[in-house]
Amino acid sequence: MNLVSLNIESIQLGHPLPFVLRGADGVLLAQKGYVIRTREELAKMVGRGRQLCVDTDESGDSHRAYLAQLQRMLIADTNLGEIAAMKMTAADDAGGRGRTGKTLPDWPELQLRATQLLRAPSPADFGGRFQTLHDELARHCEQTPDATLLGLIYLSAQETRMYSATHSMLVCCVCMVVAREMLRWPASRVQQLGHAALSMNIAMSELQDQLAQQTHPLTAQQIAAVESHAERSEALLRTLGVADPVWLEAVRSHHHRTPGPLAKKTEAQQMARLLQRADIFGARMAPRAARLPMPVTAAMQASYYDEEHQVDEAGAALVKTLGVYPPGAFVRLASQEVGVVVRRGTTATTPKVAVVTNRDGMPTGEPIPRDTGMPPWKVTGVVAFKDVRVKLSLDRLLNLV
Repeated sequence: MNLVSLNIESIQLGHPLPFVLRGADGVLLAQKGYVIRTREELAKMVGRGRQLCVDTDESGDSHRAYLAQLQRMLIADTNLGEIAAMKMTAADDAGGRGRTGKTLPDWPELQLRATQLLRAPSPADFGGRFQTLHDELARHCEQTPDATLLGLIYLSAQETRMYSATHSMLVCCVCMVVAREMLRWPASRVQQLGHAALSMNIAMSELQDQLAQQTHPLTAQQIAAVESHAERSEALLRTLGVADPVWLEAVRSHHHRTPGPLAKKTEAQQMARLLQRADIFGARMAPRAARLPMPVTAAMQASYYDEEHQVDEAGAALVKTLGVYPPGAFVRLASQEVGVVVRRGTTATTPKVAVVTNRDGMPTGEPIPRDTGMPPWKVTGVVAFKDVRVKLSLDRLLNLV
């Protein structure tokens, strides 16, 4: 442990911490992503830890970014008042990853922020925190859609502890990408859709996390809570200050079983239908303590066909946008290699794949890019997440997109 003292003024109130906060003796004061809301809360932390510190061994990137920013300001002869007011924020976290120069998301941090927001929403600050989270997701969907889908689908195939938040972010991003790229909805409508998707389960977020790890059947009380959650989510959003009628109706209706052409539905009903299709896709693909996740192709099929076993217009738009093998799915190639899809291809069945095990089932060490449009590397089927025996770094995969 290499503790470095931190100026109390560098903590930005009301924003997620971009580092783990420790006391002078190394005791944990706050996890990365925790939001300190008041000066009084900050003062109590200082009292418990005697001093605010960052362990550069575990938060090195954030701390180095802070020092680099300070050095730049000193070189530029920035006045001392501005230097003293400098904040170390999540944006300063020295990720900067991505070959395009765009910063890729810190998914563990976003999972934590979304969990804290959705499980314990407060009318006092819900609007600002929710919009900040939504806008960050929307920016990633627009700038790096494949990397965003890869990160969320990859995490969703293994997440049970923060299932609800991860699922909400996945549905939010899938819906926004489909609405923008395939349905060509205007930006204002895509934003409403993203709002509804991110908040659709807010009244049962804690219960969802509990159910993801529950091995016994649902109780009658749990079943009732699940069945009423859409209406309760709408009511809760109203108490949190949401007044957009389209957003609220989409949340209230997102479990309605209403097959049929989108053109015959209202805007809110169209959003609700797309939410339902994306919700089915994400839920079928996610694991539970009591069951394994569905293969991604089965999850796609479940969203593609409606309640009358006909092709669903919203579900078809989802499949056409994400592809039969979306980013984050594991596939087997004609070469008998196994890889993870890192980017959508020119057709629904020819994604870009990074091979992680060779034809003998041995790890490749470094992921090897493959063009599945070429016959030797044609995709021949999907591989279940549990059957991939290689531990992969999501950051390494994201940098291949």
